[in-house]
Amino acid sequence: MSTAPEATSSPSVLARIRRTPFWVQIVAGLVLGVGLGYLARAADISWLATTLETIGKTFVQLLKLAVPPLVFTAIVVSVANLRGVTNAARLAGRTLLWFLITSLIAVAIGLGLGLLTDPGRGSGLSTEGLKAPKGGGTWVDFLTGIFPTNIVTAFTEVNVLQIVFMAVVVGAAVIKLGSKAEPVLRFSESVLELTQTALWWVIRLSPLGTLGLIGKSVAKYGWDLLKPFATLTVDIYAGCALVLFVVYSLLLKFAGGLNPLNFYKGAWPAIQLAFVSRSSVGTLPVTRRVTERLGVPSEYASFAVPFGATTKMDGCAAIYPSIAAIFVAQVYNIDLGIRDYLLIAFVSVIGSAATAGLTGAIVMLTLTLSTLGLPLEGVGLLLAIDPILDMMRTATNVAGQALVPIIVAAREGIIDREAYDNPTGDLLDGPAAFPAQAAEGAAPAAA
Repeated sequence: MSTAPEATSSPSVLARIRRTPFWVQIVAGLVLGVGLGYLARAADISWLATTLETIGKTFVQLLKLAVPPLVFTAIVVSVANLRGVTNAARLAGRTLLWFLITSLIAVAIGLGLGLLTDPGRGSGLSTEGLKAPKGGGTWVDFLTGIFPTNIVTAFTEVNVLQIVFMAVVVGAAVIKLGSKAEPVLRFSESVLELTQTALWWVIRLSPLGTLGLIGKSVAKYGWDLLKPFATLTVDIYAGCALVLFVVYSLLLKFAGGLNPLNFYKGAWPAIQLAFVSRSSVGTLPVTRRVTERLGVPSEYASFAVPFGATTKMDGCAAIYPSIAAIFVAQVYNIDLGIRDYLLIAFVSVIGSAATAGLTGAIVMLTLTLSTLGLPLEGVGLLLAIDPILDMMRTATNVAGQALVPIIVAAREGIIDREAYDNPTGDLLDGPAAFPAQAAEGAAPAAA
């Protein structure tokens, strides 16, 4: 007796997409975005250009929407959790020290590349009609801007620096009050889990966001945009690559006694997401997760990674402002001396919190230019090219934010060597990107 073959249904389109590795989805969005952007520009299809811009803008807005509750609760919880960490003060001090060391190395590389290549010479850029950016950019603005005058305004205007300040104060108060503040800590932990879950849904839209952001840039500016900024662009990408792959590898090997390849295997999901989203804060949950997967104790990672996401910016606050300052000075035919280069290094290390982990590094650039006495109108020269530069800068930022806790944990003898030596696969492909997601048991779509 013969039986008919069992009927099988082919996977749905959505199921196939969800089963596709996340990096493939990102690359597909990148390629498709470039193609559609070029088509919109070449054929003058205004509705397509508008659509691409809207997609990209919506994606960034969704990321920014999660920033205030994510930053506030993450830092409150991380500071409060330090009470359960042995040698918490020592770990915090070592973390800040390594933030300083890596920033100094990054700014030295940026200055070296800028001096060797002269990125602003012969660019042919016109400075006529440029306007200085509105708002802060001086040291006074930066220092006084740390302290909020209105709690609500700090959140509604997404002033990350002020949110960080308030979160640190609340976290310290939770430690001081002990059991009396336990309800506040539990509430913060719940809000943090909710925010991370919602942010995960946004992160899954990264391929679509990539399509819109890249497509909009190509449609609006075209390839001619790169010509006057060619040397600057190469400098930024080369400098970030040197820090990301060479400096970090050497630090892992000789300062931490670790295999660098395992770091890149484990941290790659966060690095690739940072490249696309251009937001250290938006990538924070994934950065923390990969750091823990690489053997850093969760109690320490919950402190170091959120602080790094808001204060450690080797790409945006070290490499970029050093090269960009040289670029602006050369465009305006202004000579810089050794004092100016030392000021750039000082500003890059001390003022890195001004970048606040959001897309772009305009505040940090205006702070650097104003300190050096360079024309703030030079910021306008770099606005068009900024999204292209920001992708590599942010990837470098996030890699450094994962690197420092790993090195400190290794040097303090608290890293799980077995976990580090056996990094898991792409966190963005699995159901457990964040702890909340694991609890949900989000499985791939059924065929």
